[in-house]
Amino acid sequence: MHPQHHTLFIDYCAYFNGNADYFECHEVLEEYWKDIAPGDKNHPLVGYVQLATGLYHWRRGNFTGAIRILQKALANFQYNVGHAFFTEMDYEKLLTLLKDTICAIQIGKSFQAFQLPMTPALQELTAVRIQFLPTSSYDYLLHKHMLRDRSHILAERQESKQRKSRR
Repeated sequence: MHPQHHTLFIDYCAYFNGNADYFECHEVLEEYWKDIAPGDKNHPLVGYVQLATGLYHWRRGNFTGAIRILQKALANFQYNVGHAFFTEMDYEKLLTLLKDTICAIQIGKSFQAFQLPMTPALQELTAVRIQFLPTSSYDYLLHKHMLRDRSHILAERQESKQRKSRR
């Protein structure tokens, strides 16, 4: 199986192109990255995570954070030219979209989403997944990091504290 046909990568593309849920893009791709290249900060999946994170920041009006993380994504993509994780994308168009986005933010333009430029094969897999995405309000997508259910994260932190205190 091509690495870009992995379920988590398809999920990333679906969230990106389907409902622009960049927070969820980050979540699913970070999971994939930790599975195949944990700790490798130069892996192209890190660049894709940075791309989604930058767009999330831009939509929230954090222009400085958006530019900073999108520049890191651009550097990552350029460093990884020719990598298998770009064979199902129009690499040159992806770089152009990313550079144009950075320029738009630098001149103070309002948020504008774009579509990942995928090959027909990846587009087809992504289109199937998009059909099953939940619909979310703009406000929810804008503030998702604050509105999501974090009970499992808080429970894990509490368990970790308790384990440490028993030592």
